[in-house]
Amino acid sequence: MYQQMIFVNLAVNDAAASKKFFTELGFSINPQFSSDDTTCVVISETIIAMLLEKKRYSDFTKKEIADSAKTSEVLLCLSAESREKVDELINKAVAAGGTANDDVQDQGFMYGRSFEDLDSHSWEVVWMDPAAVQG
Repeated sequence: MYQQMIFVNLAVNDAAASKKFFTELGFSINPQFSSDDTTCVVISETIIAMLLEKKRYSDFTKKEIADSAKTSEVLLCLSAESREKVDELINKAVAAGGTANDDVQDQGFMYGRSFEDLDSHSWEVVWMDPAAVQG
């Protein structure tokens, strides 16, 4: 059965540094689609982050590349299986050189936090109580 995938392409300053960062978060790298200027991060079977150095990224667009430290280009959100897994991923991101945002969303049935990676891309990590989703 066909499963649709998403390939998120992000401009980065240093593909090797991004590779190290996301590996330290526990994600794997697909070497088949990685190179000196591109890192293919496997988030799940259906979610891939293509981290392209800005020169390589510009091969795919005629638009100006956003400065993610100054402007919001995209908000990325990953689900987590528990509150503890949310905190675990945020702590790994900080230990790997990312920055945790202070905003904690705790609505009882939903818990979320966020971090910025080495290139200031915003990543949210959210747990939702399955019972609340079904109800």
